[in-house]
Amino acid sequence: MEKLYYDFHLHSCLSPCGDNDMTPANIAGMAFINGLNAIALTDHNTVKNCTALKNAAEQYGITVLYGMELTTDEEVHTVCLFPDEKSANEWNDYVYSKLQKIKNNPNIFGSQFVMDETDKILGEEEYLLINATNISFEEVFAPVYDLGGIAYPAHVDKNANSLISNLGFVPPDSTFKIAEVHNTEKIETICTTHPYFEDCKIISSSDAHYLPDINEAKNYLEIDSFNPKKIINYLRNIK
Repeated sequence: MEKLYYDFHLHSCLSPCGDNDMTPANIAGMAFINGLNAIALTDHNTVKNCTALKNAAEQYGITVLYGMELTTDEEVHTVCLFPDEKSANEWNDYVYSKLQKIKNNPNIFGSQFVMDETDKILGEEEYLLINATNISFEEVFAPVYDLGGIAYPAHVDKNANSLISNLGFVPPDSTFKIAEVHNTEKIETICTTHPYFEDCKIISSSDAHYLPDINEAKNYLEIDSFNPKKIINYLRNIK
């Protein structure tokens, strides 16, 4: 078993709230400098910069998981991770069909740049990606799992756009076995207040929107392979 140092919650310049310096090449380079073995790009409601990051990270030997931070109908942010481009694109197409189609105003919300691995701008997403989708929290997990992926609530310790802040409770028929926190010092409080999380694997990622906020090599999984499918399989089979 090896230690896989990770950060599974990163935003690129495709997220309107992501800094324009969060380009695929810059993210890959910073992840390497910080000693990470695996990262996931989780832009809001889209996976369109994931392939660019994957290609940019190859030169550093860094594993990239295709990901998305979905905004549910209740505005609960939920991380969705996939083992490959095909499954991620299938989910992306479904989410896009459920996204509220309001045009982005870059002067207010920020630009939404689609790039290649050299940071060349290929286009700009027309519709505002931080809007809620017409997908409820309870409707996320089964279809993501069926596509070979894994989904879990994002930053449950935050006071905005988290499962706890927006719903105030964990739905009784929930099946997720992973939960993300931003601040590991809040794990005990979260588990005490909401005992459901006591049976979850708690992971911590940065939710970085700026390059300096990407995690250094501090959080890790003990795993026997850094292959994307192996990582997803490990996460899917946590008891």
